Amino acid sequence: MNRRIFEYRLPERFVVGTVGMPGERTFFLQARSGQEITTASCEKQQASVLAERIDQLLDEVRGTRAPEDAIPAKAPVELSDESPLDVPLEEEFRVGAMALGWDEANNLVVIEAHAVSDEDDFEPPELADDDADGPDTLRVWLSAPYARAFAERTRSVIASGRPTCPFCQQPLDPQGHICARANGYKRRG
Repeated sequence: MNRRIFEYRLPERFVVGTVGMPGERTFFLQARSGQEITTASCEKQQASVLAERIDQLLDEVRGTRAPEDAIPAKAPVELSDESPLDVPLEEEFRVGAMALGWDEANNLVVIEAHAVSDEDDFEPPELADDDADGPDTLRVWLSAPYARAFAERTRSVIASGRPTCPFCQQPLDPQGHICARANGYKRRG
């Protein structure tokens, strides 16, 4: 089967969103330009790390290679996106590996999400590798302000799940929580 590469240069929308109740949510990366929508499911931890790494990348570029006004320290309010995922919600693939980079020539953040591979010796492709062999890929270019807004929304979506136990940092269930740090004492959520 031939590799599919879904590319979005400065998409109208690129977000992390969820479907389901807290504790049972499925996380998705979704890009949209016009009528074209690409959705890939991912793990909560992948979304969290992506948001963290985007901020780290922008902070590094802001401090070393770009004028401070080109990369905002915080997401501009006008780029805030609280809307649900676009429909139809049709998963193209499940994300296995991700890559992140800075397009120096265009001052854009590049994000790649690669599909899970069944191969035992799988190694994710290099950033911007368009070889016909390899996993399906979602590749998105974002402006620095939009990337900050993406990271902020992602953190907000993650935080909207189950609250964490103040002792063991594990998610609290509505039925209560058996905390390992409290010697098994069941705390009420």
